[in-house]
Amino acid sequence: MAQEGRNIDEQVVVGEQKGSVEWAILKRTRQLNTTASEEVLKLAEDLETWEKDDKTKLIVTQSAGDDVQMFYDGQFSSLNDIYTMYWLCYHIHTYKKTQVAIVDGICNFGSASLMFAMKFSVVTEKIDFATLEASLGFHTDCGFSYIHSRLPGHLGEFLALTGTRLNGKELVAVGMATHFVPSAKLVDLVARLWSLDSGDMDVVRSTIEEFSEKVELDKDSILNKLSIIDKCCSKESVKQIIQEFEAEGSKEGNEWVTPIMGFLKQSSPTGLKINLRSIREGRKQTLAECLKKEFRVSVNILRGTISNDAYEGARALTIDKDNRPGWNPATLDEVDDEKINLVFLPLEDDIELRIPETEDNRWGGKYET
Repeated sequence: MAQEGRNIDEQVVVGEQKGSVEWAILKRTRQLNTTASEEVLKLAEDLETWEKDDKTKLIVTQSAGDDVQMFYDGQFSSLNDIYTMYWLCYHIHTYKKTQVAIVDGICNFGSASLMFAMKFSVVTEKIDFATLEASLGFHTDCGFSYIHSRLPGHLGEFLALTGTRLNGKELVAVGMATHFVPSAKLVDLVARLWSLDSGDMDVVRSTIEEFSEKVELDKDSILNKLSIIDKCCSKESVKQIIQEFEAEGSKEGNEWVTPIMGFLKQSSPTGLKINLRSIREGRKQTLAECLKKEFRVSVNILRGTISNDAYEGARALTIDKDNRPGWNPATLDEVDDEKINLVFLPLEDDIELRIPETEDNRWGGKYET
């Protein structure tokens, strides 16, 4: 099911089928006018078709190349584009058939939400994952207020606030990925998955386990610092969290705190406060509630409801690349907590994200906006 009208080297979602297995290969496009929204919609259409097709038993999604950030590299051109992304996230989390994601490179932003939401997520030593939104004046979205809020202790707040990177072993250790498979074994794993004529969870799991390895954390893994992370990130406010990290960083042997402090102090003060609140609210919210909240926050941020930091972050870090964002407000003390409330307020009724409430309309509502 390849995309019509494009050379296969220029496609971003390349669909292949063999027996009862459907394969979606995500590739970085060379076609400059290809937008992220087109690819999100294409993947959504394929997933809907496969879920409804009785012959399809297993769906495998694989990243190709060094980077699967394509969903955020393009500019979302309309509210409907953003809506479709959140709508797709819900359907991947709740997909009715067995899915396997294979990630062998950089996986950040929206692409991570698509890959880690699948029933099986296979990662390698080449994966590089982080939630960097605070550094861009944005928030951890696309279901990550749900995912991060369910990580051990206060690790979710830590990742959302500090942009700390996790490798493949660490992702498996915290439960964000299900299996660690060395990159050299992927060819053989792919061949075995292609040969399956089953979507049975136990069969797929045992097949992956033929190639996966037991995870042992490196000595310098950030996950070995969870007691300090929990102590710092359990504090009530961003300011108190930073103060606690400063205190820990002054102690001998805690040099690892230095880059953490650097990220926190360079990030958008408004973005940091929004992220902390969103993750903590996520602990008490369902997946649907998290996505609805995140959609509201995204729309209000992009409307500039309380700040234009998201646009300033994009300018400084991805467009002009001067790495000197001019945040406004510039400090945590200047960020009015009452104004933070405004980005969490409901939108107009005809704009709100509508999650399917019954099986009959599960794949409806794509174009509600």
